[in-house]
Amino acid sequence: MKIFPALFVFVLLLGCSKNDNSPEVADLNQNETAATAAAIPQQTYLSLGDSYTIGESVPQAQSFPFLLVSKLNARGKNFAAPRVIARTGWTTSDLQKTVLAANITKKYDFVSLLVGVNNQYQGLSKSSYRSQFRDLLNRAINYAGGKPNHVTVISIPDWGQTPFGKKSGRDRQKITEDIAAFNAINKAEASARGVIYTNITTISNKVSTDPALVAQDGLHYSGKMHALWVDAIITAFNKAN
Repeated sequence: MKIFPALFVFVLLLGCSKNDNSPEVADLNQNETAATAAAIPQQTYLSLGDSYTIGESVPQAQSFPFLLVSKLNARGKNFAAPRVIARTGWTTSDLQKTVLAANITKKYDFVSLLVGVNNQYQGLSKSSYRSQFRDLLNRAINYAGGKPNHVTVISIPDWGQTPFGKKSGRDRQKITEDIAAFNAINKAEASARGVIYTNITTISNKVSTDPALVAQDGLHYSGKMHALWVDAIITAFNKAN
């Protein structure tokens, strides 16, 4: 009779030790997970550009700035939603005016700059592009806390290769040559300042063999294309970290 209470207590304790799925244990595990995530400082990303940056004709989540953040977070990073300053039709001058009016004082962990296709489309001069792009790039470096290796310049896709470009009636060879000239300028400016350069033009030319890379408007690019751009941009991001 004296042994029974001790045996009962032993069985009771044994039963408790096996109950790993109890609410108390589950809450503890969740708290540990949350604490681990909170221990990673949240990073920020600023994306500057035009229609390619906002992902014209595709859902926001499929545009490269949002895809980039999603992919980085899936790899264990802790990025807030990107801040995107871009609009369809913007030239370097339009982007300049907007960022100046925005009076950006916040510093970002990563900044991308993709602009110039509308300069080419509107027949604007390459000399004005260089001057305005240089100013934008200097601002981008400042937004990145003065760290050039935390900025990537992204090359301009060749819209002449798209279905719209083929039907536009314009000289496609001249479009390609002009885009290459504008890209030579933005690449040179990036190199002069120690900024990482991401070439997506070659990737974008795949529209000639894969229609799924083009958005429904025949001019802009699909979510599938934006995903390919992200793979290239992540390479630039890895160099910065």
